[in-house]
Amino acid sequence: MKVTLLAHTPEPERLVASAARLCYAAVGIDQLRESQTDESVVKFLTMLSDMGHESPIEHMSFTFGIEGVSRSLLAQITRHRHASFSVQSQRYVREGAFEFVLPPEIEAVPEAKAIYLAAMEEDQRHYDELTAILKKRHTERLLAEGKSQKAAERAAEKMAIEDARFVLPNACHTKMMVTMNARSLLNFFSQRCCNRAQWEIRALATEMLLLVREIAPTVFRKAGPPCLRGACPEGKMTCGQAAEVRARFGVTP
Repeated sequence: MKVTLLAHTPEPERLVASAARLCYAAVGIDQLRESQTDESVVKFLTMLSDMGHESPIEHMSFTFGIEGVSRSLLAQITRHRHASFSVQSQRYVREGAFEFVLPPEIEAVPEAKAIYLAAMEEDQRHYDELTAILKKRHTERLLAEGKSQKAAERAAEKMAIEDARFVLPNACHTKMMVTMNARSLLNFFSQRCCNRAQWEIRALATEMLLLVREIAPTVFRKAGPPCLRGACPEGKMTCGQAAEVRARFGVTP
């Protein structure tokens, strides 16, 4: 997994403080921004956070480059609908010797790992065979319709992989760019940094949190699973490791 913070709102915490103060200020925006010090921004944002007033932080956004994650993770992260996604397409990009995620629990058991790797090889073989069969069929038809050899093969390739991709596994690697505002990120971290979240998306969310904390430490100072801010809300489903989680994220409730 590779996670890169590609872009973010310039001076994000100063911007959010300005937006929040504007609601109650009689002065103009320029004067409001110039009057703020680093200390006053931190103090004001801390107050907003303690009050649970989150709407102003929607002005702050972050764009991430995410690589080396599974299509299974893709299905999970796109449930967070207040985000923008651009994802590498299996319809237009041929998966030659596709890369895949190997779950740690499978990797830890030699017998399970051998079965898993064999399944990946079989999926690749089926994908390649289907692509070849379908490409040949589409090429012949397109040639009969009057297309040139080059144009027919190029179009046939795209048509073939569109259907052949159905045999590819959830483990198959994908790449994406994701943009979220800070309020959506707080919700994302609350759900996906929790020990009860699936391991791959939990690792992704934790990495994303570490990156945004460097840019906006006040806004994200207590971001993460709910147990960082109080009692675990999972009831009987709790992992029972709240103290360990708080230590890992460096937060006290």
